[in-house]
Amino acid sequence: MFYYINGRLALLDGGCAVVDAGGVGYKLTISGTTFAALSAEQKETVKLYSYMAVREDGVELFGFYSTEELDAFKLLITVSGVGPKAALSILSQLTPRKLTAAICSEDRKAISQANGIGPKTAARIILELKDKLKACGVSESLEGGSLSNFDTATSAPASGKLSDAQDALMALGYSRNEAQAVLRTIDVGTLELDEIIRLALKKIMK
Repeated sequence: MFYYINGRLALLDGGCAVVDAGGVGYKLTISGTTFAALSAEQKETVKLYSYMAVREDGVELFGFYSTEELDAFKLLITVSGVGPKAALSILSQLTPRKLTAAICSEDRKAISQANGIGPKTAARIILELKDKLKACGVSESLEGGSLSNFDTATSAPASGKLSDAQDALMALGYSRNEAQAVLRTIDVGTLELDEIIRLALKKIMK
């Protein structure tokens, strides 16, 4: 119903923000990531992208600092057993980019660090979302099939694998310097391309 709410930030308190838009105060439940972004900016006027959850016991508005976070939230709640509060907990622990990296590298530990998320739920998120990321557009880097050949990659010369791995990491949103730095720490000689990428993502996440 509401794509975003733009107005004066009347209240910012822990897990919620109140935005005064046209004389109406909209209370939005927010993630730790959005809270940190709003706190850092300290702007009087803000724009929060929103999602309205309608349940039998009421209606709740969720607010997000970026469309990427909103898209990640929508994707997470498609997972069986993951509701809005659990999705928000994950996004308080991981930014959309880090969540994408955790799913692509099958890093259950990173996801299960979120409050209320156990290893089984983390495994289910990876299982159900890994193949959906490209289609649902959590990250622009997943469009155009940038991950489509990861699992089918075959052996290649080390220099070629390094170049391909660097391109893949940059497609996921990491800078050239970040990609090169982490790849220098990996002995790629006997590894397949998909293994190099997963190992690099795990190292970046630490």
